[in-house]
Amino acid sequence: MAIAESCTGGFLSHLITSVPGSSNYFLGAMIPYDYQIKNATAGVKPETLEKYGAVSEPTIIEMANIVRAKFNTDIGVATSGIAGPGGATPDKPVGTIWIAYSDKHHTVTKKLQLSKDRMINIQTASMAVLNLIRQSLPQ
Repeated sequence: MAIAESCTGGFLSHLITSVPGSSNYFLGAMIPYDYQIKNATAGVKPETLEKYGAVSEPTIIEMANIVRAKFNTDIGVATSGIAGPGGATPDKPVGTIWIAYSDKHHTVTKKLQLSKDRMINIQTASMAVLNLIRQSLPQ
């Protein structure tokens, strides 16, 4: 598994690596926090960012698929959102966060509408990704 986490800023990676034995399934992560880095490092298409923005379903799908390909893993997950307290727009208030799971068979996304509290948003989004992984793994 590999992660592209933006709004969670490494917290999701911290949760995963705090479990003994995680090196058996976790290859690494990138933190494309800045808009330009989402394009230059994470490989999100400029047209996706221009048309939909960094906090959107199309962007999070690209991030999850790209991190899976770049790290050559079976699973890629991604986060992008507005943790707060700033950065909100009328159509994307603080607490708007997209998460995604990608494997070779499918990509699953989820939009979260969380709180105005930055740390709660980071923690809740990270836990939501762990749950999304659990729900999306092949049975």
